[in-house]
Amino acid sequence: MTTQPPSSQAPTPAADAGASPQRLARIIFQLHLPAIALGFGMGATVPVVPEFAKSFGVGPEQASLVFVSTMVGGLTASIPIGYLLDRIGRRRILILGPALTALSAFLTATAGSFELLLLYRFIGGWGTQMWTLSRLTMIADTSASASRGRMITSLLGVQHVGTLAGPLAGGLLAVTFGLEVAFVLQGVFAVVAMTPGFFARETMPQGERAGGRGGASASSESFSWRALLAYPIPVMFLAQWLGMTARGGIVAGSTVFIYAAYAYEEADPATLGILSSLMAGAGIPLTFAAGYLMDRFGRKISIVPGLFVLGGAMAFLGVTSFVGLGFGYFIAGFVVLQTMNSLLTGSWQVVGSDLAPPGGRGRFFAVGRTVTQAGFATNPAIFSVCTALSGFTLALGVVGVAGMLSSVILGAFVPETHRRSSSSGGRE
Repeated sequence: MTTQPPSSQAPTPAADAGASPQRLARIIFQLHLPAIALGFGMGATVPVVPEFAKSFGVGPEQASLVFVSTMVGGLTASIPIGYLLDRIGRRRILILGPALTALSAFLTATAGSFELLLLYRFIGGWGTQMWTLSRLTMIADTSASASRGRMITSLLGVQHVGTLAGPLAGGLLAVTFGLEVAFVLQGVFAVVAMTPGFFARETMPQGERAGGRGGASASSESFSWRALLAYPIPVMFLAQWLGMTARGGIVAGSTVFIYAAYAYEEADPATLGILSSLMAGAGIPLTFAAGYLMDRFGRKISIVPGLFVLGGAMAFLGVTSFVGLGFGYFIAGFVVLQTMNSLLTGSWQVVGSDLAPPGGRGRFFAVGRTVTQAGFATNPAIFSVCTALSGFTLALGVVGVAGMLSSVILGAFVPETHRRSSSSGGRE
């Protein structure tokens, strides 16, 4: 059995109709609006989580476990969710993800012990992963390679719109009404994000659906676990893991805010919330620009330099701890970190979408997200261990080196996954 040409596959016509006003309206309602709502809800908890962990009487080493539990939740969820995406479709997972996120947020607000807090954050990791994998797979189902970078980064860019106001609102509400309010707010917005999923269309190709004609053969021919061992995929996954280990210190505040909360008296939830909101706003144009650059000049154009500078900025924060520099130096390092993080947002997802086989996108993305979550989980784990051994300087330095090493491996040993040909007028 031969593989059908792209023009005969179900998702491609939708991709070619990208200029359709009806399709644009569906994308905004079904993907962009939920992304804004989830971004706002998650952003509201960014400046609150470190202080909430401290309220249970734990030190910085234990406080880092709050982020570890969320990352481990996403890590253990990736492969099962990938199977479900290819088995029962994308739409159901798109609905269940925000529902589980809402449940996790409401439970977190009622946590009576640090152990329960870790459990509820673990559940939240599952919900976040369900939403992330379902939306990524739907975009890959319906977009062409030449516009995929812009599609993915635009979705993540609008999510930053929610993150823009979230930390400010969460930080101010926490200071005024208590830390738990931020998690209640996150739960409410997760419920809002769940609603458009009921109106979404299933994008999984008919041949992949259970019971569909040729479903089993289509899946087995287009996806093989053994293919993941072919060069350069293992090297790419290594670079991805190292890069996400560095970025894990920035995403959702994470360990960078743990450092700030324990090292600087000025770093209260309101201050960190304002700082996060300002940087989220400044980063939105960069995220959109990154998608254009990746579609125009290749995927590595923003990833390689972005990772190296990000790693260097993380190491600089280690210097601020070692020398005892003031809060202003932390802000300077944080600005560079968030700037590079905005430039890198969605980059690995775009690279993965270039390589994902049509017959097993859910499972392929699940492996990629497993690598991502492994990196995210490694960051707070390293931070916790290194902080216990030798303080913040060692922890931030090790994480910074991981980011720079990722840049070197990707730039030197992983070939470009997408390049537009100038001789063909910009067509692939």
